[in-house]
Amino acid sequence: MNRPVTIVGAGLAGLSCARELKAHGVESVLLEAADHVGGRVYTDEHEGFLLDRGFQVMLTAYPECRRLLDYESLHLKKFYPGALVRFGGKCHRMADPWRHPAEAAASLASPIGTFMDKMRVSSLRTSVTQATIAAPFKRPELSTMQALKNYRFSANLIDRFFRPFLGGIFLERELETSSRVFEFIFKMFSEGDTALPATGMRAIPLQMGHELDVRLHTRVTELPEGPVVLAVDEPEAARILGGETPPAGKSVDCLYYAAEVAPVTEPILILNGECTGPVNNCCVVSAVASGYAPVGASLISVSVLKSAPEAAVRTQLAEWFGPAVMRWQHLRTYTIAYAQPVQKVYSPKDVRLRPGLYRCGDYTRNASLDGALASGYQAARVLLEDRDRNLIS
Repeated sequence: MNRPVTIVGAGLAGLSCARELKAHGVESVLLEAADHVGGRVYTDEHEGFLLDRGFQVMLTAYPECRRLLDYESLHLKKFYPGALVRFGGKCHRMADPWRHPAEAAASLASPIGTFMDKMRVSSLRTSVTQATIAAPFKRPELSTMQALKNYRFSANLIDRFFRPFLGGIFLERELETSSRVFEFIFKMFSEGDTALPATGMRAIPLQMGHELDVRLHTRVTELPEGPVVLAVDEPEAARILGGETPPAGKSVDCLYYAAEVAPVTEPILILNGECTGPVNNCCVVSAVASGYAPVGASLISVSVLKSAPEAAVRTQLAEWFGPAVMRWQHLRTYTIAYAQPVQKVYSPKDVRLRPGLYRCGDYTRNASLDGALASGYQAARVLLEDRDRNLIS
């Protein structure tokens, strides 16, 4: 090719694409409208706290993360493999019995699900971990809710655990997301750790962007000439191409609070199993990675799937953790209008729009960090194939 490839967008998909092209000796220029790389995966510094732009985690089992990232230099800090489920006025522990066998008895005795539910979770875990990475995407497609019913999980376990747990991942508690995506994500949770980089989620794109030609504050208003990869979200790609506006994505609010005393000291996710109030899940982020908060302070992250006044969120948290919550400092609320695409149907999109014009992003694969990285790699590979076939110059 006679000119560098123009990659519009320096989110994870664009960075992955540029990395793969660079590995094959092809130059690229990433044009990014924002003041940072990473797109939706970034971290702000605020009064000594590290605030990820929305509650995000990295699953170490993601195949693209394993292939692309240097885990050691990210200094990953791990969540407890399990959750505390708020139900009936108290928190009940749901431990992963394979990693915490000593706590399995307490989990079995909790009111979150029946004994048979927990046996079926074991069966589901065995099924997904013994399957290949590709296997979940080849199975018959249902909604996640229907799949859980087909696995014969009780309404108790679905409402108290799966709705808030998967709701925090899929950003919808109705569980309309494709069962194929659910089984892939469940496999990833089962096979690896849930973690945060010590210096925030921004560490991932900063690591990936090293030695790439990235031009920030550069908004693209029309399609550039030459080989182009559109590594932006679906609405932005449609704007550049002049196509029809795609369906709206899923939104989420993430509220951050500072507290002198943490409501819990464990690096564990807390789920709303009561199906009331605005809070879906929360955690003490600084209990996972201490660098997220200054010495002597704690950072709490709260996810809300349907926007609500901050006062309503605080009131519910006070019901959970006591009157000290009313003294917490509200640091910031992030309202992310397009947090991820709708995934009712798992429908991978062709990354080649025509020879010389390609697209990537989580909407072309699945709405996960791994999906974004994989889409960028795939776009680069298709572009390289077109070059080798002399379809682009």
